[in-house]
Amino acid sequence: MHGFETVLALLVGVAFLALVARRLDIPAPAVLVVGGLLVALVPGLPAVQFDPQLVFLVFIPPLLYRASLLASYRDVRANLRPILLLGVGHVLFVTAVVAWVARLAVPGLPWASAFALGAVVSPPDVAAATAFLRRLPLPRRLVTILEGESMVNDAAAIVAYRVAVAAAVTGTFSFVHAGLRFLLVGAGGIMVGLAVGWLLGAVRRHIHDPEVENTISLLTGYAAYLPAERLGGSGILAVVATGLYLGRVGPRIVAADTRVQNVGMWDVVVFVLEGLIFIITGLALRPILGGWSGPFARHPAWAAVLVSITVIVARVVWVFPATYLPRWLSRRLRQRDPSPPWQFPAVVAWAGLRGGESLVLAAAVPTLTAAGTPFPGRDLIIATTFAVILVTLLGQGFTLAPLLRWLEVRETGAEERREEIAARLRASKAALARLEELATAQWMHPETLAHTRDRYRHRTRRLHGQSKGVADGGEETISTADRRLARELLVVERRELLRLRDEGAISDGVMRRVQREIDLEELLLGDA
Repeated sequence: MHGFETVLALLVGVAFLALVARRLDIPAPAVLVVGGLLVALVPGLPAVQFDPQLVFLVFIPPLLYRASLLASYRDVRANLRPILLLGVGHVLFVTAVVAWVARLAVPGLPWASAFALGAVVSPPDVAAATAFLRRLPLPRRLVTILEGESMVNDAAAIVAYRVAVAAAVTGTFSFVHAGLRFLLVGAGGIMVGLAVGWLLGAVRRHIHDPEVENTISLLTGYAAYLPAERLGGSGILAVVATGLYLGRVGPRIVAADTRVQNVGMWDVVVFVLEGLIFIITGLALRPILGGWSGPFARHPAWAAVLVSITVIVARVVWVFPATYLPRWLSRRLRQRDPSPPWQFPAVVAWAGLRGGESLVLAAAVPTLTAAGTPFPGRDLIIATTFAVILVTLLGQGFTLAPLLRWLEVRETGAEERREEIAARLRASKAALARLEELATAQWMHPETLAHTRDRYRHRTRRLHGQSKGVADGGEETISTADRRLARELLVVERRELLRLRDEGAISDGVMRRVQREIDLEELLLGDA
């Protein structure tokens, strides 16, 4: 019962911090990391122990699956080179540099523990960066690169982390053996992930039940991770492969009502998981800060400062050569993809904020080695990781938007709006063509045909004008009036519905069913 009460208390804390962030108009990750620090420092709170492997299993598969599911296959493929250079090359570079610096800062720290620390703090969290930039949208290609990097770097960092932790636990390590194991384990994980994705896709083609389908969606990350790990493959890469596959085929097999429910469900799940990990890490910090002991107890502040600086500098050192060196070496690449202005890599370099993923990895470091001795430097890894996140979120995070303004990096959104208008126009034309085919059907009523034809013709004329950049003022006025009138009428419908419920004329069940239809109509008005 005590554990259940603890979980409830943590959820209340996450909800409270989110409300504070919204009320103060501060990005939620910044408030959460401060909240986690307060949990670690405020006296009187209970010391709570969490199983590190359970933390990893609970948090990583769903978060990584959701990120992979939302990735754009087209955009990732078009920007695969910079994504891999950041998602894999940058992660390995930062892991090695941080390990070297940690060894210098903390004499006696084993190389395996130093590499584990490097892997933990190596992956940036794009969600944390975008939380600081929600009012200043980045250029589309930068967003694609950062999101693609965030998906790939999680997988690369976790694989590097697992190798380093295994070396620290067993006391043995071989670069050659680790490299071969990485290739074999990675290939196996990808194969398992694709097989799980295909199997779940085949099953979901024959199911239309939003609650069941979204339960399957929630469990999909685990469905890919656990079999891959049992078969000796990489569960992380299996989750990524499954997410990418289902993200590609999902729109063909998932019904509209399931998709609407799915978005809301995943928003809540991600919000809860990312919030909980900050509080859990704060609880893990309490005993560390309250009674620091062991062979590395004299160096925590020095290590935290040096590693935080190293993480920031190493990203800058990596990003600029990774952007310009391949183009300098290849004329073909220069012609196909000219060098971007220096402001773009500057933004990418400064957007390397660390967040929840690093906290999950830090909290998942085992407490004991295979010999039964304490994991060397575990407390140091957790405390240093929290310090790095605190520095990058508060230091880089709050300076990110001013940097964009100073560098004059802004996105008009013209290309995305053009694609959206073109998509809506093609869809409307296809519907009109199908409408004409159905005009002679026996079940078609003349009034229904006329009303629907007028509605689609009006929409097509309006989209034609928008696509040419010269919107028809009359059509736009009609469209605006239609939306305003529809909203006014929906307000009246909802008010009357509630009055009927309050008077006892209809049941709450009837009220909720009709209310859902009204709510969906209101949501659709934003896309009209």
